[in-house]
Amino acid sequence: MPGVGRWKRGLRSLQRSLRPRFLYHGQVNLTVASDHGGFPLKARIIEELQRLGHQVTDLGTNSAVPVDYPDYACNVAREILAGRATRAVLICGSGAGACVAANKFRGIRAATCHDSFSARQCVEDDDCNVLCLGARVIGPELAADLARIYVNAKFSGAERHRRRIGKIAAFEAEFGK
Repeated sequence: MPGVGRWKRGLRSLQRSLRPRFLYHGQVNLTVASDHGGFPLKARIIEELQRLGHQVTDLGTNSAVPVDYPDYACNVAREILAGRATRAVLICGSGAGACVAANKFRGIRAATCHDSFSARQCVEDDDCNVLCLGARVIGPELAADLARIYVNAKFSGAERHRRRIGKIAAFEAEFGK
């Protein structure tokens, strides 16, 4: 049949393009922190990341005694900006407050994710380095799944995504975070 070879080559090309090429294969140096609202979930996240073979530093909190999430967002940001961690997981009750606080640091790109698409896409498209989770929004197994997806995702490096991240960096420089 004429054209079958071309069709098969096209199919193989399509199959190659659909492979998960953005996975990060290797150990990631991570930091994990939470406020009191996220404390019950933090142990499950650390357990999952260590099970996957990653180096994990626990920045607290270490109890359900009320603390302020901005302090833990600051600790996470400092670890990443100092190069002691590549990525982080930051947990509070909703995921929103910790995300807002983390995004105040120049060079930090944090995203609150409560679904698998966002957990992968925030890294592939936006090169996020902090995953924020809401312990009062999602359960421990979904949270562990999201952490696994997040840590395995890799920035695509596509020109349009680099351009957009460059614009964000320009905002940070111009408006001073």
